[in-house]
Amino acid sequence: MSGDRRKEIVTHLSEDDLDRLLAETDNKKISKRLTFIKNLYKGDTLEEAADRVGKSATTGSRWARRWNEGGLGLLTPNFGGAPPPKLDEDEQDRLLELLRDGQP
Repeated sequence: MSGDRRKEIVTHLSEDDLDRLLAETDNKKISKRLTFIKNLYKGDTLEEAADRVGKSATTGSRWARRWNEGGLGLLTPNFGGAPPPKLDEDEQDRLLELLRDGQP
């Protein structure tokens, strides 16, 4: 990849709004992404902005594309959560009893 790859970034929010969101959030993933966008606003290349938040240029490119397409809504991670447990509650209780009794 080129070392001077500038990405045109859509200004969905002002820098002041980005700063406010950064100050309000305690979500590290959102904070990294907003910091990345702020760095692009200030003129960083994709590689520079991604490197500043500890991410690859590929991830930075994906984040920039999502931001341009939908702003904060598409930039925010949307994980479905953990998979459901394989054991139901009764099976979990039984397993705990067996483990406490020293049985495999």
